[in-house]
Amino acid sequence: VLGISHGRLRRRIGLGPRSRLDLLRNLVTKLVRHERIETTRVRADEMRFYAEHLIEHAKRGDADPQAMRLADFWLTEKDLVHKLFKVLAPRFAPHQGGYTRMVRIPKNDNLDRAERAVIEYKGNPLPPLPLPRRDGENTLVNQLLKGYREERGTSV
Repeated sequence: VLGISHGRLRRRIGLGPRSRLDLLRNLVTKLVRHERIETTRVRADEMRFYAEHLIEHAKRGDADPQAMRLADFWLTEKDLVHKLFKVLAPRFAPHQGGYTRMVRIPKNDNLDRAERAVIEYKGNPLPPLPLPRRDGENTLVNQLLKGYREERGTSV
C-alpha cells in the first residue's frame, strides 16, 4: 500500500539517512564555530532549521537537560558547547526566531555548478556580506521601459 505524502519531504543529501545526519551535524558544528559558512544552497537551506532549533533550545540555559542533549548531539566538537550557551544564546535572547541569514552566491563554473549559498548567524563579528543588488530605476531595462512608456504616451 502506497501512502500519500503530506507536507515537506526530507531532501536526499548524502548517501543515506546516516550520511545525511552526519553531514548536517558537521555543517551545524562548522556554523557554530565560524558563525559563517559557504556550502550548497540545498544543504544550507536544510541545515538552517536545525541551527535555529539548536539556538532556540540553548536560550533555555545549560541547566536544561533537553538543551544539553541537543547540544551534545548536534555539536561534534564538544568545546563549542560553551560557545553555544555563553556566547550565542545570550546574543539571541531578546529575539524570537530568525537567527540565521542565507545569501545566495554565484555558481562555481569549474565544479558541479550547484547553487551556492552563504549561511551565517546574525550579529556575528565578521564583516557584513554584500547583499544582492535590487533593480533600481536607473538600470538599463527600467530606463528603456520608461522611455517606451513616455514615447507611447505622447503618440496616443
